[in-house]
Amino acid sequence: MAFFGLFNKGKKEVLDKGLEKTNRSVFEKITRAVAGKSTVDDEVLDSLEEVLLTSDVGVDTTVKIIRRIEERVRRDKYISVSELDNILREETAALLLENGNDDETSPFELPATGVPYVILVVGVNGVGKTTTIGKLAYQYVQAGKTVYLGAADTFRAAAVEQIAIWAERTGARLIKQQQGSDPASVAFDTVTSAKANGADVVIIDTAGRLHNKTGLMNELRKIKDVMAKVIPSAPDEVLLVVDATTGQNAFEQARQFSAVTQVTALAVTKLDGTAKGGVVIGISDSMKVPVKYIGLGERAEDLQPFNRREFVDSLFAKRG
Repeated sequence: MAFFGLFNKGKKEVLDKGLEKTNRSVFEKITRAVAGKSTVDDEVLDSLEEVLLTSDVGVDTTVKIIRRIEERVRRDKYISVSELDNILREETAALLLENGNDDETSPFELPATGVPYVILVVGVNGVGKTTTIGKLAYQYVQAGKTVYLGAADTFRAAAVEQIAIWAERTGARLIKQQQGSDPASVAFDTVTSAKANGADVVIIDTAGRLHNKTGLMNELRKIKDVMAKVIPSAPDEVLLVVDATTGQNAFEQARQFSAVTQVTALAVTKLDGTAKGGVVIGISDSMKVPVKYIGLGERAEDLQPFNRREFVDSLFAKRG
């Protein structure tokens, strides 16, 4: 397991480091916005709105957060600018909770159903979908779970090769067929084998094409149908992977995939490479779907379960 690194930094330290670019950008802008001000007024709120928008929180979500802060200002009558970052964190965390982001549960604690927990992973090519699957497999194996991986992205030979490498590194069992095979057949074989062998988790990779929505919709529907023949509850989760560095394009990808399948959870990757970490908040709010994982680096451990309070603290809290 040397591939994954010998030293595992504290989770919060990794989160702080991964969101450093966004945090620095946000605070530089907020500092300019409140310069010479003693209280939070309309001018400060207008400037804060611009800060959130340029962090890719999204228009609708930004408006919601600003309205919440305006309500606090009206209720409390007087709010100093020194209190603004605390209020921003509180209201953002509350909004994330409303969208299903509950910090009380661990994604690696599975329900005791007697059958494998099935995760169907979707997302366009290049967002880190297959790498996210590999990192998930590693963390489930580290949690003592038996993991099966289904290489159902049969459109790209590279996808099968990549997931095969992750299977070897993590100790997960890989089910694959030849390139160009029916993805649903791969999914069926994976779930069937996993159930027969008493596996805990099944993670199914899928093609990342969006140029033909009808074809993608039919493909995903077929995959779901054949898995349900083996395990009626499958898939237990449809995980959409999006790339934070794409900013507003991530919103569009989320909208397109939600139009072809019922997404139940989000994984937002490459947050360490962008100053627009607010995309996590905006996508969750716009889709009304919880963020389950965030990617903060190359190591397997750098794919973290999402914790809304820790996230907004790392995103907005003053450092140094």
